[in-house]
Amino acid sequence: MNKPSISTIIVIICIIIIGLYAMGEVNYFSSKIVVERNMDSPVIAIPNIGVNEKINNISLNQGVLIDPGDSVPTDPIVLFGHRTLQGSPFLRLNELSIGDTMLLEWPGVGEFNYTVTNTTIVPATYSGALNKSNTLYLITCDPIGSTENRLIVEGDLTSQNDINTKIIKDNPQESNAILISLGFLIIGIIFGIFYPKENRIYILATVLIISAILFYFCINPIPSELIYEKIIFLNGGI
Repeated sequence: MNKPSISTIIVIICIIIIGLYAMGEVNYFSSKIVVERNMDSPVIAIPNIGVNEKINNISLNQGVLIDPGDSVPTDPIVLFGHRTLQGSPFLRLNELSIGDTMLLEWPGVGEFNYTVTNTTIVPATYSGALNKSNTLYLITCDPIGSTENRLIVEGDLTSQNDINTKIIKDNPQESNAILISLGFLIIGIIFGIFYPKENRIYILATVLIISAILFYFCINPIPSELIYEKIIFLNGGI
C-alpha cells in the first residue's frame, strides 16, 4: 500500500475538521430531541423564515432560550438563539420585516400572536432595557459568524387564542441528526470514489470511521458544547 501523499494528508485533515462540525450538530440535534421528548415545551413558530423551535429555560446550547428559570410566559418575553452552529435556530432572523407574524404556543396557557414592529442592531455591550409590555423580543448575534453586535427583533402582541396542539406535537428536527450523518457518509464516499486510486483507501477509511462515530452519536449523544469547545478557535473564537 502506498503511503499517503502530503496532499492526501491535508485532505484527510479537512475531512476530520468537517466531521467535527458534523459531530457537533449531530450531538446538538440528538441530545435536544431527547430532552424535548421528556418535557412539554413551548414552541416559537415564525413561518416566514422557517422557524419551528422548542423553547427551553436551561441553556442556549439546547436551542432557543428564555431566561433561565422562567417556566411560564413573562411580560415581556425575551428569547435568545444562535445564528451559527448549534442548530442555528435564528439564522434567518435578519429576514423578518415589519408586519411579519410570530407565534408562541405555550402548553397550558395558550397561543400568543405577535406582529413584528421593529428590528435593530446594537453593539454586543448594549445594556438597554427590554421591558415594553405585551412584547416579544428575539435576540441573536450579528453579522453571521460574529459576536460583534446583537440583532434584536421586536414584536407586539396582537391576539391570544387556544393552544394549537398540532404545532406543539410537531417536531421537524426529529430526523436532522440522522440526515447529517447520512449526508456526510454519502458525500464522503462519492468524493473518495473519484479520488486518485493510489490514495483512495485513506480517504474512504477516514470517511467511514467518522461516519460510524456520527451514527453512534445519533443514538448516544453527548453535549454538543463539549465538541465545539475544542474547535471554536477555527471560527476565530465565535
